This record gives sequence, C-alpha cells and structure tokens, in this order.
Amino acid sequence: MQCALCDDKKCREGKDCSTVAEDVRYEGKTLESMKVSAEIESKYYMKKTRLEELIQYAGDMGYTKLGIVFCIGLEKEARIIHKILARDFEVFSVCCKVCGIDKDQYGLDKLHGDGFEAICNPIGQALVLNEKKTDLNIILGLCIGHDILFTQHSVAPVTTLVVKDRVLAHNPLGAIYSNYYLKNRFGMSE
Repeated sequence: MQCALCDDKKCREGKDCSTVAEDVRYEGKTLESMKVSAEIESKYYMKKTRLEELIQYAGDMGYTKLGIVFCIGLEKEARIIHKILARDFEVFSVCCKVCGIDKDQYGLDKLHGDGFEAICNPIGQALVLNEKKTDLNIILGLCIGHDILFTQHSVAPVTTLVVKDRVLAHNPLGAIYSNYYLKNRFGMSE
C-alpha cells in the first residue's frame, strides 16, 4: 500500500484496496473508542482544539485517571495542561528526568559535556503511570525514540498532544508547509 501517493482515495467511496478488511474487528473497548471518536469528529469538526477533543474523548470514554509524560523543556506547558485536565480528571504527570539516572550509567552521549547529566527516562515514566493505573496517557513533547519507548511500556492507551520539534516551535509540519525549506533541504517542492 502507498496511500500517500494515491490521487483517487476511492476508499472514501467504499473501495477496498487492502487485503485486511475481513480481518478488521471493532468490538468491546475498541468499538466504544471508535464510536466516541466518530461522534467527536462529526459534532466538533473544525470547532474544538486538540486539547478540547482530548478532554471530550476521555470523558466520553469514562476515564477518570489521566497521565501526562512530558519533556522537562515543556514544563510550563505541562503545568498549564495538568491544571486544565485536573478540573475533570485525576491527573498524574511525570517529567522525562524521573529517577535522576546518570547518562554515564548507560554510556550515553551528553548534551552538556562532562559531569552528571540525567537521562530521559521514558520507561521510568511508563512504570510510574502504570503504578497509578491511569486510564489514558498523554505525551507532551517527548524526544523521538523516547515517545516510542514510552508507548511500548505504557499499560494504558497513549495519545500524543504535542510533538517536540525545537526548530519549528513544536510544529513538525512546518517543514513541509514551507516551499523554501522543502526545496533547499529536501530538493523538492509541493
């Protein structure tokens, strides 16, 4: 499949280009999630922000405990989001430097040279939230790779609210919205 390169998108009209349609099953919690998601899309399309949709989704799913894992570089944003979510949910937030483990322990490259430097600890973040038995975990700007490790180790389902991109003010799509950048960095245009 190369749907990104397809100009027709006949799937919108019911065409099945895949070989997996008969294996797809939405039932139980996955069906409930699909229903809630479809309702949010149909009622609030272009009306609610991603944060508002997240609150709506979590409430409609009956979730009571939310976890936030965040990059320490986004601590201000994490604090604000924690306070907003705490209006409706029990919220637990865990920064990336949890446990204070030295990079030297794993032979990791350091950003700031010699001396102690704490690792980003996505497995530790997952373990903390797993202990709290969160219903849904939210990624707020974890580094590439760390987001993957967190997702792999989280017991609760995971959604991403913010993707870190320090160069583009946490808007990774900015790279492809700029014709100048596309041409000069990747040698292509829209």
